[in-house]
Amino acid sequence: MAFTITTNSLGLMPIANTDAGYTPANGSAAIPSSPMVPGMIVRATDPTYGEGEFILLLGVASTIVGSVVKYNAVSFQTTLIAATAVQDVPVAIAMSANLATTWGWYQISGTAVMAKTAVILLPNVPVFISATAGKVKALASAGLQLLACKTQLATTASATGTVLVTINRVHTQGQIT
Repeated sequence: MAFTITTNSLGLMPIANTDAGYTPANGSAAIPSSPMVPGMIVRATDPTYGEGEFILLLGVASTIVGSVVKYNAVSFQTTLIAATAVQDVPVAIAMSANLATTWGWYQISGTAVMAKTAVILLPNVPVFISATAGKVKALASAGLQLLACKTQLATTASATGTVLVTINRVHTQGQIT
């Protein structure tokens, strides 16, 4: 993936990079380096995957490229998605190996590469949160579906695999009864 930012703004870090930011005077936590601001959304294009949207979020430990995270839309803090039913929160896909102290871009729309468990996924099917934090599976589970997310291609059962998905501002499933 070689997404290039197309949003008109100078000084933005590349999509696959992370930013340690800085702690302002009288501040208690690091903020992203200027001109980036927490939660900003940019558009970027890739020659293979086309156009996508990306949001600047604060990372979480153990994030790998393709990790599925939920995020707080006020603090912009991420958490690896876990198999808890009926969360009803926004979801994004990590574009870099990130830490709890660094800022990074997370994909929220377009064609994305998402981490999955060692299962086979068929094309054009919904995906569900797996028991492995930050990864998805194919087996339907009540309250664990990622809404506005479908697979594009079939996959193998590789333990370290990924799946190509189409996403559009994904959320976890809310109340189902």
